[in-house]
Amino acid sequence: MARRLRIEVVYALPGRLDAVSLRLPEGSTAGRALEASGLIERYPELGLLREQLGIHGRRVAAGRKLADGDRVEVYRPLEVDPKDARRARAGRRRPRPR
Repeated sequence: MARRLRIEVVYALPGRLDAVSLRLPEGSTAGRALEASGLIERYPELGLLREQLGIHGRRVAAGRKLADGDRVEVYRPLEVDPKDARRARAGRRRPRPR
């Protein structure tokens, strides 16, 4: 009997997290987990983000084979470049009087 992996697929939205727990056959990939999760049906824009996947906080290709207990994360595009946000915050700070 083929071993089944315990996998979680998560998609973070503003203010909430959609997480799906799956049991997939050994040899399954991150892309296959996304497809099996049903998240693409709930969020059609995810079909375009197939290559924006990670496992435990590290970006991986959709073809990456999974291990038991892996958490596949679907990353959304950034709304603001982190460097631009940091510059804007720095520009709002007032210099402290000496």
